[in-house]
Amino acid sequence: MADLAQLYQSVILDHNRNPRNFHPMTDADRSAEGYNPLCGDRLKVWLRLRNDVIEDVSFEGSGCAISKASASLMTTAVKGKTLVQVQEMFGLFHRMVTGMLEQDAEAKALGKLAVFSGVSQFPTRVKCASLSWHALRNALATPGAKPPVSEEG
Repeated sequence: MADLAQLYQSVILDHNRNPRNFHPMTDADRSAEGYNPLCGDRLKVWLRLRNDVIEDVSFEGSGCAISKASASLMTTAVKGKTLVQVQEMFGLFHRMVTGMLEQDAEAKALGKLAVFSGVSQFPTRVKCASLSWHALRNALATPGAKPPVSEEG
């Protein structure tokens, strides 16, 4: 079990030091900001949709290692996924970090995102881990955002 915790810690530290998809997106059709006043985490998420699929996603911001690593891992996990798949992932992830996930099979469905399973033991860190996910959901629900470009016409 100690080896697993060490692996999880190294994944989080790697994504904090070398975040993936860490840049603004000039051709995004959705964006939203997230802020956690409890610890000062602040980020912005951009995404581009095509036919209800997240074609590209990125983020920028600053905050604790958990917040930044979670945003990095989230962007790699949702890229290429449908909106329905992303909503399912959000639900699984949120249940996992809040300690409400009942089956290991569900956690396995999250792949690398399972590194945040230990967050549920630290309630003050749940907001750090879920900040980028809430920003992503807000970006998807942004009223007045440009509609996704359809290849069909």
